[in-house]
Amino acid sequence: MRLLLIFVLLVLILAGYVYVALYQPYQGFTSGGVYVDIPHGASQRSIARLLAGYGVVRSSIAFEALCRSRKGRTLEAGEYFFDHPVTSFEVFDALANGRVYVKELVVPEGFTMFDIADLAASEGFLSRDEFLVAARDPSSIRDLAPDAPSLEGFLFPATYEFPRHVTGKDMTAAMVKRFRQVWITLPPANAAATRRVKDVVTLASLVERETPRPEERPHVAGVFANRLRIGQPLQCDPTVAYALTLAGGYTGKLDGEDLRFGSPYNTYHNRGLPPGPIANPGEASLRAAIDPSHTDDLYFVANTEGGHFFSETLKEHNQNVARYRHLLEQSQSPDPGAAPPATAVSKPGPTRPR
Repeated sequence: MRLLLIFVLLVLILAGYVYVALYQPYQGFTSGGVYVDIPHGASQRSIARLLAGYGVVRSSIAFEALCRSRKGRTLEAGEYFFDHPVTSFEVFDALANGRVYVKELVVPEGFTMFDIADLAASEGFLSRDEFLVAARDPSSIRDLAPDAPSLEGFLFPATYEFPRHVTGKDMTAAMVKRFRQVWITLPPANAAATRRVKDVVTLASLVERETPRPEERPHVAGVFANRLRIGQPLQCDPTVAYALTLAGGYTGKLDGEDLRFGSPYNTYHNRGLPPGPIANPGEASLRAAIDPSHTDDLYFVANTEGGHFFSETLKEHNQNVARYRHLLEQSQSPDPGAAPPATAVSKPGPTRPR
């Protein structure tokens, strides 16, 4: 009888231990949380010991037993973050479903690869140079744009989720993948059928950098299309800004001397499109580049309200320039004498790109 009582007592103790180890929430780490990196190919025993060592589970033995009882489930490799007490069942569920820790990275429309590199670095994902090394390798888009100089234009602006220690290659691959997903949804208009993908994306990048208004982008694209058709220089300020950025000399504003900067990207000196995109356009700009508005306009200039005044002739354009300056003076701009941030115009002075 005594042996039976001892046995029953031991069973109860073991049951209580298992219950506490598996069913009671546990936090053996600091209040700030803990990251646990599960290696590829790790055994259930090593994972259990790793979790217990980090204070995520109370007992490595109990957690390993739980894993072995779930024979149809495997634990996924990756980095996990725990910031509050959880049960061993919740830990197992997180690992079995691969709920690895990720952070959001929001890439705005019109960002260049340099802007994205700065953003990713500021968010702590990787260094600026690590991202740019990957972004300068166009091998992943050779099928779309065989002569693309980089991934510029194909790093689609969107909200992404990345692990803390993502590589530049993985980050750019996700953005290119998203570009491809959007690209195949676009209408197969005549412009897209007769123009190379890179040229469509390049035109879209100019449109993206010229106007923040989606409803205005087809009109801007139409102006550029007209200029390309008649062989008139695009005179797009953002292309000059990009040329200076590539050379490491852009200060955030342009002057008359900058417009004479020698570069194939300078659309004041060179007719036609630049060698490649100057930013990463969103869907609205891509659609505008594929199907520009039918217009006779050849000029546009800012209207101080985020949009533009459009015109067919240089005379009308000069009137719009004067109108812009008058509006700028009325708004008590700190620099009322500055020339407008216009594109595709014969400008009387330097401009500032958007």
